[in-house]
Amino acid sequence: MSDTGDLDPEDDKIVTLARSARARTGAAEGAAVRDSDGRTYAAASVALPSLQLSALQAAVAAAVSSGASALEAAAVVTASDTVDPASLAAVRDLTPAALVLRADPSGTVVQACTAESSA
Repeated sequence: MSDTGDLDPEDDKIVTLARSARARTGAAEGAAVRDSDGRTYAAASVALPSLQLSALQAAVAAAVSSGASALEAAAVVTASDTVDPASLAAVRDLTPAALVLRADPSGTVVQACTAESSA
């Protein structure tokens, strides 16, 4: 996939939410997840002296703390060439077959895979 125009509208939505979370906070990453009920959760990376979470870990934590037991898809907006293994593990813990999209800061999707195939 080369841009969000190729995406299902629901996947496009989580890319947009992830991009917005990154822009709103100025964080290195923004992420969003969609649970099995269609609810979405967005977050940015957290870098505190006592707490370090990637954006995807924070979005998964928000979903779980709201009662989600499975994920359909996740999106990460980052300048990095990869999604870090710990972030993918957080998605995989809930749903190994969940779609994971990696987009550049402009929102262009540069990678699509499942959490399990990224391991």
